[in-house]
Amino acid sequence: MKIRKGTMMWAAAISMLSPFPLQAQNHKNLPPEKPRLIVTMVIDQFRYDYLSRFWDKLGEDGFKKMVQEGSFCKNASYDYLVNETAAGHATISTGAYPSQHGIIANRWYAGLQDEVVYCVGDDNVQTLGGSYESGRCSPSMLLASTLGDELKLSDNFRSITVGVALDASAAILSAGHAADQAFWYDGATGNWVSSTYYMDSLPGWVDSFNAKKLPETYLDRKWETLYPVGQYTESWGDTNALEHGFSGRNYFPYDLNALSRINRSQRDYSILKSTPFGNLFTIDFAIACIISDSLGMDNDPDMLTVGLSAGEYIGKRFGSNSVEMQDAVLRMDRDVAHFLSFLDETLGEQNVLVILTADHGLTYYPDYLKGHRIPAGEFRYNSAVSLLGAYLNIAYGKGNWVRHYYAQQIYLNRDLIEDSQISLREIQDKVARFMIQFEGVSNAMTSYSLEEGSYTEGIYRKMQNGYHQKRSGDVIINLSPGWSESPAQNASYHSSYAADNHVPLVWYGWKIRHTTVSRPVAM
Repeated sequence: MKIRKGTMMWAAAISMLSPFPLQAQNHKNLPPEKPRLIVTMVIDQFRYDYLSRFWDKLGEDGFKKMVQEGSFCKNASYDYLVNETAAGHATISTGAYPSQHGIIANRWYAGLQDEVVYCVGDDNVQTLGGSYESGRCSPSMLLASTLGDELKLSDNFRSITVGVALDASAAILSAGHAADQAFWYDGATGNWVSSTYYMDSLPGWVDSFNAKKLPETYLDRKWETLYPVGQYTESWGDTNALEHGFSGRNYFPYDLNALSRINRSQRDYSILKSTPFGNLFTIDFAIACIISDSLGMDNDPDMLTVGLSAGEYIGKRFGSNSVEMQDAVLRMDRDVAHFLSFLDETLGEQNVLVILTADHGLTYYPDYLKGHRIPAGEFRYNSAVSLLGAYLNIAYGKGNWVRHYYAQQIYLNRDLIEDSQISLREIQDKVARFMIQFEGVSNAMTSYSLEEGSYTEGIYRKMQNGYHQKRSGDVIINLSPGWSESPAQNASYHSSYAADNHVPLVWYGWKIRHTTVSRPVAM
């Protein structure tokens, strides 16, 4: 396979994992020179230790099969500060840091427009197949090429690349700019949708798949545990006051029909995202895509990216140590086994390269850690920013000095600062010195320091890798270990520590020999 410069890290990794010649195998089982299909499965919010913690309850044909027969990187991690879904998917697909590919978070403040923008939002395209806003998305804000882009460039666009995920950002950022198709889930209609960036109308097979109304089937059932609840000893109890749950309900079973009903004639299809059936629904759609688009059926390697997004929503509702999360992982293990079996039976294991990883992990709830005397806490950023505003009013006079706060980044009102003839460096320094006084804030760094300095290790290196001059804030803060942002729905984000940045990475299938890689691997 010809790999262009933008994806040399992928070429090196594949070369490293290739086996010695396989003369002993039957000729029909010899892997081809190039894989016929590359499948990347990226699990949202999947901690590295889920594999070891739940190992004894996993089946033999899912995660275990990949680890035991593939190449397992045990020390893979993200080397930047803000571990959010969009940044993770963009980093995997491009092999670049947020400082280069530009996806610094799920959203960021755009000063020129004076608004918060969504990382894949695009008002210049229209929705295909769903509600008005659900499909107005494209990869226009992604500033680097992806593996899929480089694959298409390498063979004069004969390869087919497709992205599939419940979330638009996961599908779009993984697939890339030149992707033939990208599809994501519309929680308002229960349909798989796309945008006019990719095509003029949905393919007939997608319309047929949507016509089956599978979300109705999934949401007509109850979510019950695979095993008796008492056997989930690797997690805290089924009823836990720390869990937000579904409208306050936080224990099994969950009547999804009742939870998703708005009234007799309307249903909230977005509930499916917060159940393990969302992942199964995604894999079923991915299988339909392989069959309908004939992926992997010729000698030009195709690529399919599959985002298993349900963990993102289950983690927000129930936390990383919940029975719900464990049950979702065990069910996902079966879904992965089902998918691997399909790939083997349809294309042959030797013809398909499968990469399994996660966009980020999931930290523990601070109150859970504090309950076990482990240092932790919640950084109440709303209060902190209010106090910062009052401090700047005293220092520089009354004004709206702080424009926005998101993902540990403070955006200052640069127009007001310039009109007031105040040094931007001076006010950034004041803000950094003020923020470092708050409990739970471990570091505060100004943008000019990140632009002028060169950091080779530690937290400042992570800040620099995640800093983009056009999109990042004026001051970036890092929280202490065990601390998370509050309100609680953001508690799973933004940790710079192992719970969030250490993820599994497994290579499986085409020319991959069984090995364990213990050295550090940068995602």
